Amino acid sequence: MINKVQTTWKGGMLFESTNPGGNLLINDGGNPDEEAYRPKALMLSSLAGCSGLDIASLVKKMRVDVDDFTIDVEGELTEEHPKYYHKVTMTYHFYGTDLDQKKLQKIVDLSIEKYCGVMAMFEKFADVKVDIQYHSK
Repeated sequence: MINKVQTTWKGGMLFESTNPGGNLLINDGGNPDEEAYRPKALMLSSLAGCSGLDIASLVKKMRVDVDDFTIDVEGELTEEHPKYYHKVTMTYHFYGTDLDQKKLQKIVDLSIEKYCGVMAMFEKFADVKVDIQYHSK
């Protein structure tokens, strides 16, 4: 499978990128307070999104009762150029009334060890730590 995006310079430090479906994403290397996405932050979002898709699918397939879940990702950049993430921490938060911690651990393990291609890429250049938090309602 080949994915293709097109990125167009819009002046200054602003770029528009299309995804394979044609939707627009705005990248901005300038002001971090702008609404546009910064490229390195998008990498962290991609990691969480990839694993999140796996988890949503596996929760359904394994019939695990989860009210909600979030994934927090923090990345530490190297000091020298080119700066890249050399340390990444992913924290999975599962919310529900009767969480099956054993099954949820298995689901996260399957995502990070088998299914998430973005994780496989990150592991080539970063030390990735994973933590799971369970929150009963």
